Amino acid sequence: MTTLKTQENDASVEDFIRTIEHPQKQADSFVIVELMEKLTAKPAKMWGNSIIGFGAYHYENSGNGGSWPVVGFSPRKSAISVYIMPGFSAYQPLLDKLGKHKTGKSCLYINKLADIDLDILAQLIKASVDYMQSKYQCD
Repeated sequence: MTTLKTQENDASVEDFIRTIEHPQKQADSFVIVELMEKLTAKPAKMWGNSIIGFGAYHYENSGNGGSWPVVGFSPRKSAISVYIMPGFSAYQPLLDKLGKHKTGKSCLYINKLADIDLDILAQLIKASVDYMQSKYQCD
């Protein structure tokens, strides 16, 4: 069984966010932490050295398995990556109303919260969390 390098750990989320050089990205990260804690009822935890996750789910595929955050984000230099684990196919109507963003397979990339509708982001996160909790045994 393969073990993921990125594991939940006890590093301080606040200390990590305080190391972000860009003041707006730092402020936005604190807002996202508050939003995700409210929507998941889970505390923010560091996963690896740059992902902030909320809750955990356990998965298995092709004999490999592991744990990963139910939802999370990483304030990267180029953009804030929000991890929406089910992907986006079911959420196009919300994405159409979100504002300026890009998507990858399970990543929503936003430059700053001022570019998007925070209420729509909350709906997207909530829908994703609800889906994950219905499909997986989540902590």
